[in-house]
Amino acid sequence: MKYRVLRTEDEHQQALQEAEALVVIDPAPGTNDAERLELLTLLIEDYEKRAFTFEEIDPLDVIEFRMAEQGLRQKDLVSMLGSRSRVSEVLAGKRPLTVQMIRALSIGLGVPADALIGSEPRKPSKMSSEAATEIDWKQFPYGEMERRGWFNGARVSGSTTEERLQSFLTQVLPKEPAEVLFRRRFQGVEIDDKSYYSTLAWTARVLMRAREVSESLPPFESAKITPDTLRDLARLSWLANGPTLAVEFLAKLGIVVVVEKRLKNAVIDGAAMLSEARRPVIGLTLRVDRIDYFWFTLLHEVVHVWRHLNDSREAFIDRVERIASAERTTDAKENEANRIAKDALIKRAVWERSPARLAPSRESIQELADQLHIHPAIVAGRVQFESGQYNQFREFLGQGEVQKQFQEVFPEEGREE
Repeated sequence: MKYRVLRTEDEHQQALQEAEALVVIDPAPGTNDAERLELLTLLIEDYEKRAFTFEEIDPLDVIEFRMAEQGLRQKDLVSMLGSRSRVSEVLAGKRPLTVQMIRALSIGLGVPADALIGSEPRKPSKMSSEAATEIDWKQFPYGEMERRGWFNGARVSGSTTEERLQSFLTQVLPKEPAEVLFRRRFQGVEIDDKSYYSTLAWTARVLMRAREVSESLPPFESAKITPDTLRDLARLSWLANGPTLAVEFLAKLGIVVVVEKRLKNAVIDGAAMLSEARRPVIGLTLRVDRIDYFWFTLLHEVVHVWRHLNDSREAFIDRVERIASAERTTDAKENEANRIAKDALIKRAVWERSPARLAPSRESIQELADQLHIHPAIVAGRVQFESGQYNQFREFLGQGEVQKQFQEVFPEEGREE
């Protein structure tokens, strides 16, 4: 695009799309792409300051950010707030902050008291509530779904948008009304009203595609999955076609893996669900086209299938940025999935004494990858995450290599940026 002051929402959206594509590429400092990203950021910020009025930051977001930054858990706030139950109520948005709490948190967390003033109990999205009884059909990304051909070959009927969407959702649960799927509980990533309908449509699409192959697979038994099974899965990363082999590997265990591009408002990387026949289904978007992201996300979802997935009315929805730092959250299931996935890729005892962690270099990263028979992207990605040095060892990451293996979803001209 031609760079100039943004004056319309169309120009704003175009700039956002170009900036997002550059963020995924993660250009090295000083390159032309890095300069373009910096310029676009300034133009976008200028437009948004003029066009939008932003709400103040939620004080609970401030608290959660500082907890994540300092590696704190709920129990660490007991001394500031008085009791475990009070901490739980505050973080769940069920109890407003008092003056005494604000003072204690300001000192304990090192944040200005002004940032904590005005905290009211959070109101959960009505979309996430099982009490929801009405569907706002206008909120579905109908146009994008139609452009992708989601209504073709799905026995979708009806002449109006609402009728066609309702018919589409009925394909997932043929014996139930669309409202049953509408009440599906999403765990993991926080779902707001804006993203709920896109997430619901995407998960429905994944479940519909999963049905096409489910009947040919053996029954799933959780006992088939062990730590050794996960390590065998991780070792497939050593092979050039590892991602497609992983899909076949899990199919033999009775788990369906579906790769489906995300919808615009659904910032999703992975999901774990049960079909109406209680078949485990993993959905992947490959939003971030990197080898290390693929394997970490896949293993994270497999752990959800193994340890947490037992209700067809709920789904685990994950985003790489969130699950990569799950040790810093208060969600026990995400913590466990994160820990087991990391251990399947690189055992903690091996990692703690490895030169790749203690003195990372191209040689030490490749040596550890060779030793474990895993792709060096997995080692390099972990080095980046733990050190915070995301410009290091980029040559190992396999940027742009995963989507190529799923060309039926990502043809050359339509890959995710």
